[in-house]
Amino acid sequence: MRVNMEKTKEKTEKNRIRIKDMVTVALLAAVLCILCPWSVPIGPVPVSLGVLGVALVTYVAGMERALAAVLIYLLIGFVGVPVFTGFTGGAAKLFGPTGGYLIGYLPMVFLSGLVIDRFPETKIKHRIICFFALCGGTVVLYTLGTIWLAVQGGYTLPQALSFGVLPFIPFDLIKLAIVTLLAPVIRSRLPL
Repeated sequence: MRVNMEKTKEKTEKNRIRIKDMVTVALLAAVLCILCPWSVPIGPVPVSLGVLGVALVTYVAGMERALAAVLIYLLIGFVGVPVFTGFTGGAAKLFGPTGGYLIGYLPMVFLSGLVIDRFPETKIKHRIICFFALCGGTVVLYTLGTIWLAVQGGYTLPQALSFGVLPFIPFDLIKLAIVTLLAPVIRSRLPL
């Protein structure tokens, strides 16, 4: 009887953890749905809060939860809910010329999340490491998005780089610096 009670307690605790993770992922996806649509058009690729949102959820919740949240965000946009840049949505946006930047969020989260999960503390040294991890993830995002933009949009790689990456580097560095300053504090105060 005692063994059965212990097994029931363990099962209940595992269910609580799963429910907590599901709620966390849903909230992270909601954060992305709120932040990512805001953009300023400056050409074929707008300046948006997407990189900020993705970096924030990755740093705050870790790689696994952030990957799930980004995947949910992409699926929500895919079905037509206007959560992509400029309050757009649908398969045409996801698989169109700028869709590579959206899909590039997944490897960005994976690569930067691997490092961030290892150094979540608020020490300056760890924040610097995590900042560079976010930068590395963003480079992967840029690479995938630029290749996709060149192929889907009919541009050369230099053209795609000139309006799909170069104008965004200063903005994205600022966004990543903000995340590096704020996210460790948020992460340390949330019961994740």
